Amino acid sequence: MKKLLYISILCFVAISCNIVDVEPQNSISAEEAFNTKEDIDKGILGAYASFQSLSYYGRTYSIFADLAADNLSHPVDATATDYAEVDNNSMLPENGSNSNMWAIMYDGINVANNVISKVPIINDMTVEEKNAALAELYFIRAMNHFNLMRYYGAIPLKLQPTIGVDNLDAPRVPVNEVYAQIITDLTFAAENLPSSGNKIRGSKFAAKALLARVYLYQGNYQQAAATASDVINNGGYTLLSNYADVFADEENAESIFEIYFSQLERNRIAEYNFPKSLNGRREVEPSQDLLDAFEVGDERFQASIAFAESLAYAIKYDDLNLGADNFIVIRLADMYLIRAEALAKGPAPDPNQIKADLNTVRTRAGLSGITSNSIDQLISAIEKERRVEFAFEGQRWFDLVRTGRAVDVLFNVTSINQTLFPIPFDELQTNKDPGMFQNPGY
Repeated sequence: MKKLLYISILCFVAISCNIVDVEPQNSISAEEAFNTKEDIDKGILGAYASFQSLSYYGRTYSIFADLAADNLSHPVDATATDYAEVDNNSMLPENGSNSNMWAIMYDGINVANNVISKVPIINDMTVEEKNAALAELYFIRAMNHFNLMRYYGAIPLKLQPTIGVDNLDAPRVPVNEVYAQIITDLTFAAENLPSSGNKIRGSKFAAKALLARVYLYQGNYQQAAATASDVINNGGYTLLSNYADVFADEENAESIFEIYFSQLERNRIAEYNFPKSLNGRREVEPSQDLLDAFEVGDERFQASIAFAESLAYAIKYDDLNLGADNFIVIRLADMYLIRAEALAKGPAPDPNQIKADLNTVRTRAGLSGITSNSIDQLISAIEKERRVEFAFEGQRWFDLVRTGRAVDVLFNVTSINQTLFPIPFDELQTNKDPGMFQNPGY
């Protein structure tokens, strides 16, 4: 049953948008909007609302991460030209979907920053309550900054609210500085968020799980392995015995953090995946290369892909009518594979520990365990395992880019320049800071 937690989001977004943008005369001022603990909680929900956008987890963000890679293709009879550019790895800075994706992530950051700025002045909140509110907002801000950096590289780091026309211009900040801020935000979040609760809001172990992912991308393998181990050992999560149940049951025992959707705040993932014979748009389809990547007997195949009139389509998110299925951002299987990869790339890799994590995921899928003790072969096996385990969950492109494998694996990526998306044309036109510049090759 869908929760009613987010019913107030749409009401509050109207307020938060007036705070973020130039305020019309009949808007509610920032001072009036935030006076109580309840106002802050509504503001936090408003910051989560950006994740539900069709340009974000509601469709584009996750689909692009499989489409730019080799998991999804753009069918010849599909109509979304923005998607064709991504599939061909020939994006233009004017790509509208790319521009909307950039904008909604910064919108989420800005809403979070607006609420962050108001927490200290709320009188009916204890120090502990203020820290918990800030922790949740830092979690949201960190995830947005991280997701932006994964697509664009160096980005503007926004830590202060943009109100009206102030603070619009900002330089791109080196990746290492963005990582440092993300880690600072998530560390505070992990220290001040509750250990348990619903999985559509940040928690201590959701922050730690995201930290493990961040450390892996950063190449800090010891920290990645240690943080993933903390989540595995202490988070209270469990791998479901049946892989298909991961996507059938919301907020299940394997899920760590997910984005809430309902028929009011719907996603359009199924619509863009399903064939036209089933009333979908079929803007994307599983690639033949992905179909061939599944081993015989892999139970994940039938839980991920279906066929209609011989056409394959993704089914992990299959609520075509309502678009009300939550999107899982982080789950326990990722922690096992993050730890396996971090151990394999760390200073003293132990093949037995690496295989134990890798085979935990494979055994659940109905496959036999990997037996090789070669670290290079284990790293290759982890890459392949991540591909099929997280197919259509928006991880493949980032995995190939962060490991430097995109040029080797993808036939239409011939230059390292193509491994970053273009900074949107709109941003370059409006952000006049001399430190704002286009990525090479665009």
